This record gives sequence, structure tokens and C-alpha cells, in this order.
Amino acid sequence: MPDNGYDRAAVENVLAKVRAEGRSSLTAPEGKRVCDAYGIATPAEALAKSSEGAVAFAEEIGYPVVLKIVSPDILHKTEAGGVLVGLRNASEVAEGYRTIIHNAGNYKADADVTGVQVQQQLPTGKEVHEVIVGATTDETFGKIVAFGLGGILVEVLKDVTFRLAPTSASGALSMVNGIAAAEILHGVRGAQGVDADKLADLIHRVSDLVTDFPQLAEVDLNPVLATPQGATAVDVRILVDEDAAKEPHRFTQDEILASMNRIMKPSAVAVIGASNEEGKIGNSVMKNLVNGGYQGEIYPINPKADEILDRKAFASIADVPGEIDVAVFAIPAKFVPAALEEVGKKGVGGAIMIPSGFGETGNIELQNEIVAIARKHGVRILGPNIYGYYYTPENLSATFCTPYDVKGGVALTSQSGGIGMAILGFSRSAGMGVSSIVGVGNKADIDEDDLLTFFESDPNTQLVAMHLEDLKDGRSFAETAKRVSAKKPVVVLKAGRTDQGAKAASSHTGALAGNDRVYDDILRQSGVIRAPGLNDLLEYARGIPLLATPQGENVVIITGAGGSGVLLSDACVDNGLSLMSIPDDLDAAFRKFIPPFGAAGNPVDITGGEPPSTYRNTIALGLADERIHSLILGYWHTIVTPPMVFAKLVVDVVEEYRANGIHKPVVASLAGDVQVEEASEYLYRHGVVAYPYTTEKPVAVLGAKYRWARAAGLL
Repeated sequence: MPDNGYDRAAVENVLAKVRAEGRSSLTAPEGKRVCDAYGIATPAEALAKSSEGAVAFAEEIGYPVVLKIVSPDILHKTEAGGVLVGLRNASEVAEGYRTIIHNAGNYKADADVTGVQVQQQLPTGKEVHEVIVGATTDETFGKIVAFGLGGILVEVLKDVTFRLAPTSASGALSMVNGIAAAEILHGVRGAQGVDADKLADLIHRVSDLVTDFPQLAEVDLNPVLATPQGATAVDVRILVDEDAAKEPHRFTQDEILASMNRIMKPSAVAVIGASNEEGKIGNSVMKNLVNGGYQGEIYPINPKADEILDRKAFASIADVPGEIDVAVFAIPAKFVPAALEEVGKKGVGGAIMIPSGFGETGNIELQNEIVAIARKHGVRILGPNIYGYYYTPENLSATFCTPYDVKGGVALTSQSGGIGMAILGFSRSAGMGVSSIVGVGNKADIDEDDLLTFFESDPNTQLVAMHLEDLKDGRSFAETAKRVSAKKPVVVLKAGRTDQGAKAASSHTGALAGNDRVYDDILRQSGVIRAPGLNDLLEYARGIPLLATPQGENVVIITGAGGSGVLLSDACVDNGLSLMSIPDDLDAAFRKFIPPFGAAGNPVDITGGEPPSTYRNTIALGLADERIHSLILGYWHTIVTPPMVFAKLVVDVVEEYRANGIHKPVVASLAGDVQVEEASEYLYRHGVVAYPYTTEKPVAVLGAKYRWARAAGLL
């Protein structure tokens, strides 16, 4: 064998035979040979061609044994009555052989039966656990490995976790420890736990197998019997598909940046289909470019006009003097291919495809045609079926929506025009400064990983928030997101999380929503912060950049209302935050400032009737003590400390400590009459994430900040 211990030649020989015979699956003996080649333990077994042969093999292997039908035409052996277990003597094996052959004929009369597999039956008991280890070719992420409880439990509990292949040895071990039932595998009620390292090694070997042989569309080891001594694959099912080895076209980082810089920072923009007529998309795009303050050249393209918005119009983009970086298309879909040919010959870098009528309506042929034209000329396409895009550092509003000019560090993208408008409205209402808003639509070409690559190097962007219904190339996105999220938070709202949502996503854009459990595991491994809903996405985008990066896990709640303290504590648990266990000296320090009937545990309950000084002193103590890493404030509206008094004192003390180099994340929940709304806005404007009438939102934003900091290795 080669130095890594794998016998690739043995696998190649098996696959060559399968390919020569035109089969799409391996027989059980072939599956065993593949497992043997990659050091994956399987029970002792042999292939019997007669009842007498089955008995002879059973005697050699030792009772009890299992009999399984071997046929390339019967993949689901149990369903065909092709599996018998617990056979303990020669007569049972002989009769079992005849029964299986008979059942196979009834199940599929023309099945090509190779024989019957005689397999050692492994012992069971409280220290033997059935798990599933597998790999599949996911339409979004490509090769992924899976691990979870096996047997019928995988169907009932669906306690499974996923990783991209290849996965590292540590990644494989994190899968073993990452399922909900991991505690069972580690041993409960006096039972010895499984050998987690050997189980992880088996996962790692399966990962290497499908990486080395990408034509293996699916490898299913179910069940694998995990014990304190090791892990053995009892049943092996392997499917082959040469198409499973195909990978999508990928641009290099340098190629992506070269194109995206031209698109986001163009020196000249042409509008194909520019118009003087109010209500036309070509008119709205022109107005937004002109009125939005874009300083580059703007060229209207319309063969029926001499001038549009006081600018000379051109019959064709070919007639425009000088270079053009971006062409915004505002013409019907059927006219796009011819116009795109001219755009390509002109050397334009980016085609912004606003028109609908492509893949989202089933017109895949037309969409493929424009992609082919663009590739031929080196043009990148944004869209089609989009509202356009904004890049505020350039005062660029290449869209038919309303212009936006509040500059800041948040970049937002959406796959849906409706969601794009919601992003725009929220941003304007909240006064959230953005660097960019981009619609991606059908993602015929440019997709989220292209945008992430640009935003990664963009000094004007500090956080990226993305709404998506699918990922065109999930593997590329995961790899890019992992790189970007180490520097900047990446927040994702994945629509289609539920079965019904996935169906809606499919009918909406032609996107096929992936298994959300796969998305969740792989995005989490990439350091992405998942938002459960649209408002969460927007609130995370607004709040995370305001919060200092925490330096540790110790969170302290200071509240004027016991009820709020309980709810804030629950929210901490829900968001993976750790409430600090208050040491005696810190407890004593807090007690100096609160009344005797208050509580100095965690939450620190200062009670509702306390004056502003109590809030100030306890918050100052929380900021000053190095053992406390984050503060959650719970305010209760009282006459003694009115809402705006509370808000201003919080800002004063937080800014005082910031001026002295102490930066800790501080969030606040305000309960009271309508005056708490103004107080919350005041706090937010001064860098304290605050919300009225809710204990959940401020803690959720803090939890999101923590998830990013952990993934980025900053804690």
C-alpha cells in the first residue's frame, strides 16, 4: 500500500469493472474490497453461490451469521426480503439461502443475482451503538460527510451532522462530539463509552475515499457498530456516478477582484434602454445615477433618442467614445443577447441585468445563452431579475429603486427584490449606514462568494449581511465565508429552512433549497452567523458593528426589575451566552451600591426604586472589573430614574470608560411607557444596542457578536 495506508489501485480496479459493466452501484463484496483498501473495518464475510457454499462459509466464519442478497439490481436488500440475521446452525443457513434467493425472484424476477453474502454477526449490548457514517454528493456543497445515530434512529431522531469533504481528523472528531446524542456515545449509566478516536478515524477515511474518488456519488455505512474497542461497518452501500465528479466553473480571487472593482467602482456607466419616459425602468435608473451624485461618466443608450436627462444618447454602446466599466440593462429579455454581444465587444467589465424573463420563469435556455456570451467576452453578469445595486462610497445607485445615501460599513445583499426593498426601508428608517446594497436575483454568474471576495478587501465594509434562497456553489461560498469571517462578520438569512419554505423558494426563483441541516452545519463551520428571520438579519447588521469585541465569556446582567432579569437570563441561555458566577469579592463590591433587599448574584438586581446613582455605580463597577467581559442592562421605567435620565447616564459612564481604553459590549432592554422608545434610540445612537419592550432582541444581537468572535478565534 502507499505510505498513507490507502490502496487506491484496488479501488480503481473495482470502479473500472463497475464502469465496464455499465452499473451505478457496487455489490456488497465490491463494497468490502473498497473498505478494505481504505482501512475501514467490516465483519468477516464471503460470497456463497449455493446453499452448501453458504453453510461452509458460515462454519468457517463462526455462528451466528447474517445472510444478505448480492445483486446489482437490488439496492434495498431488506425491502426485498434479502436479509436474514441470527442464523445459528447449518440447517438455518441452508434454508436461509434458499429463502433469500426465492424472495429476490419475487421482488424482481429479472434481477441479476450474484449470490448471497455470508457475514459474521457482531455482538450487541449496552456498550454497542449503531451509528451511520456516510458521504454524499450534495447539489449545493458537493462532497459532504455525514455522521449520526444509525439504524431506525437516524430516521426518527434525524440526529445527524455534516461537514465538507475532505474533513480533518479534528473535524471528524467534532462530528462525533457534535450530535445531540453524543453523551450516549460517551457512556451513560455505568456503560463504557465508544472509542471516539477510532470512530472519528473511520469518518476521516470515508472523507478521504470520496475526495480521492469523486465519482463515488454516495457511500453509506449504516449501521456502523461503535464499541469501546472500535468501529465496524456492518452494511456498505456505494453508488457511482461520473457526473458526481464534475465541479462548477470557478474564477480565481484575482479574477473576481478585477471584475468586481470595475463593477463597484466604475469610471463610466452605460444604461442600455435609457428613457425620457416617466415610469420606465430606464428612466428611473438614469435619474438615480444622476441625482444620486455619481461622478463618473453616464451614457444613455437608446437608438430612438438624441438626448436623455440632458445627456447625449447613443444608438449603440459601440458608438460611445472611451472605455465603459458597467452596462445596466433596462430592456426586455428577448433583446438582451444582441445587446450583450455589443457590450462584450466594447470591453465592458460588468453587465447589470435588471430584466426578468430568464431562469426564474423557466427560460433556462435564454439564461444559458447570455452567460455563454458573457464568458466569451470576459463580462461578468449581475442578475438577471434584479433591482440593481448601490455602492455608497462612489455615490452609485444603479437601480430603479429609490436612491440611498447614508454611508456606513454594512454591506447587504438579497436574492429577492422584495427583500431588497425591505432592506432599503429598514436601513433608511434606522439610519443605518451602508456601504452597499446588491440584488443577485437568478445568480446566473455573479453570486454571494464573488461579492464576499470584494467586501473582504473593501475598506468601506465592516460587516456583510446576506439574504439567500440557495447557493449556486455552496462549497466555494463556504470556503470564501470562512476566510472572510475571520476578519469581518458575515450574517446569513437562509430562506427555505422548513420543508414548506423550501418549496416556496423553489417556486419563487427556481432555486432548489438544500437540506437545512446541511446548510446549518457547514455555514456554522465557516464562521457564518445565521439569522433566523429577516428582522434578525437587519438587527444583527445594525447592532453587531456597534458592539466592542468581547474579551471573554463572562456576561453579567444588571437590572432594575427582577422579572426582566429572569427573562434576560433565559435569553442568555437561548443565545449561547455564559452568565458569570460572581466571586465573593465582586459580590461584596456590588452590595455596597444596592439596597439590602436587592440581589447581588447574577442577575444583579438593584430593584426598581433606586436613583440614577445606583445604576451608574453598578454599571461602572461592571465596566471596571476585568473579570466581567460583557454587560446586559435591564431598565424598568420609574419616576425616580426616568427613561432619558437612564439613557444619558449609561452613555456617560460607557463613554467615560471608553475614553480610558475600556471597551466592552453593552446592550440594554428597556421596559416602560412610550418614553423608553426615545431612550432606546438615544442609547443606540451612542453605541449601546438597546430595545424597548423586549428582553430577547438585545441579547440576540450580543449572542450573534459572540458567535462571530468565537468563530474568528478572538476569544
